[in-house]
Amino acid sequence: MLTIKDNQVVKNELEIKKSRFITTLTRADSEDSAREFIAEIKETYPDARHNCLAYIVPGQGNNNIERSSDDGEPSGTAGLPMLDSLRGAGVERICAVVTRYFGGILLGTGGLVRAYTDSVASALELSSLVELEEHDIWELPISHQTAGKVEADLRALNFQVIDTLYAEKATIRVSVLPQKANEFLSAVAALTQGQGEAKLVGTQLSPA
Repeated sequence: MLTIKDNQVVKNELEIKKSRFITTLTRADSEDSAREFIAEIKETYPDARHNCLAYIVPGQGNNNIERSSDDGEPSGTAGLPMLDSLRGAGVERICAVVTRYFGGILLGTGGLVRAYTDSVASALELSSLVELEEHDIWELPISHQTAGKVEADLRALNFQVIDTLYAEKATIRVSVLPQKANEFLSAVAALTQGQGEAKLVGTQLSPA
């Protein structure tokens, strides 16, 4: 899965026949976060003629939610071309808003489609895109005395340690690709001399 870097906001502006097209892109991991971002952009440009939008965010199961809006532009000339730009780039978990300040010259249906398509494509070229893969999250309860060394050894073996939580016992949380689960469990057994028992507690998307 290709997406924009977390917390990155990309802004780009094109001027086409005196109209200003300001594109703003961000990562959106839910429909709620996409809607919040759209509301922020509308507050930023309250005097704009149009704030057209498109987003692709996770839905239920493995299905994505895709939404778009022409926001007053002729039907099919803004939101759908923007959505097609996102689809064509193969990106997900992303929200795009194109703010238009009308310059007084009508672009026509074809001109609008090109303008909104090019606006999103140009902003994507400026974005830092990352590949995300699903990782398993493992927790390893361990004594406080050995937690630091085991954590360092796991990092040395190129396992992604998320953090270590300290309570009655220390708990090392590790992100592991599913295909490397056996390798991780073997490492845990070796580093703890067979005393450690890691538990699979969930999954998350992480950079590949």
